[in-house]
Formats: sequence, C-alpha cells, structure tokens
Amino acid sequence: MNALRGQVGGEISVEMDAAPGIDLTKILAEMREQYESLADKNRRDAEQWFFSKTEELNREVAINTEQLQSGKSEITELRRTIQSLEIDLQSQLSTKAALEGTLADTEARYGTQLAQLQGLITSVEEQLGELRCDMERQNHEYRVLLDVKCRLEQEIATYRRLLEGEDAQYVAGLQLGGCV
Repeated sequence: MNALRGQVGGEISVEMDAAPGIDLTKILAEMREQYESLADKNRRDAEQWFFSKTEELNREVAINTEQLQSGKSEITELRRTIQSLEIDLQSQLSTKAALEGTLADTEARYGTQLAQLQGLITSVEEQLGELRCDMERQNHEYRVLLDVKCRLEQEIATYRRLLEGEDAQYVAGLQLGGCV
C-alpha cells in the first residue's frame, strides 16, 4: 500500500458545490405531523366504523334476543300444548280400551244369551213339532173313532129299528094272540 502511495504521490483535494443545507428535522417534523394527522383521521374513522357496527350489532342482538325469547316462549307453549294433547290422547286411549273391553264383554254375554235362547227356541220348536205330530195323530185317531162312532150309531139305529120292528111284530103277534 505504501508503494502504491508513493507512485501516486500527490495530494487530492475535492471541492463540492452544495446548495444550502436542508433542514431534515423540519421535514421529519412535517412528515410526522402528516402521519399523525392521517393516523388520527384513520383512528376516528375506525372508531366511527366500530361504533356504527357495534350499534348495528347491538340492534341485531336486541332483535335476535327478542325473537329468541319469543321463540322460547312459543316452544314452551307448544310443549305445554303437546303435553296436554298427549294426556288427552292417553285418556282417550284408556277410554277406548275400556269401551272396547265393555263391548267385548257385552258381545260375549249377549252371544251366550243368544246361544241359550237359540237352544231354547230349537227345543221349543222340536216340542212344537212333536205336539203337531201328536195332535195330527190324535186328530186322525179322533176321526177314526168318530167314524167308528158314527158307524156304531148307525148300526145301533139299525138294530133299534130292527128291534122296534120286531117288537112291533111281537106286540102285534101278542095282540093277535100268536107267538113270537
């Protein structure tokens, strides 16, 4: 390095024409003020946006809370209605079962009574048939006997006439002095 210096040997002077110095602190202060102003404006805009959105959300929350309460009330009322209807349904099913049981008992009882009555009717019809047969037989026997009676009466009448006719001859013969 010394060798190189020796070869170059000489002095160098540099002069610069510079404009008057710029005050960087002033520029930085202005930039800082602009940025702070912009940041303040952005902060106010963000706060305003935040407050408007918060207010909007609060309104929605209030509306949704009201709807939720209304929905809960409606659900509670519907549950009560369902429970009431289920109780009514159970009551109706119990009544239906009791009525069906009563109907089955009644049908069984009347079925038994009907079978007994049918048996009684069949028995009475058989007896009636037997009575008709007996009456027809007795009627036939009565007619036969009546016919026999009529014939006997006719024979008796015939014998009477014959006897009266003989008596008349006998009496006539006695009157005539004859013998019979």
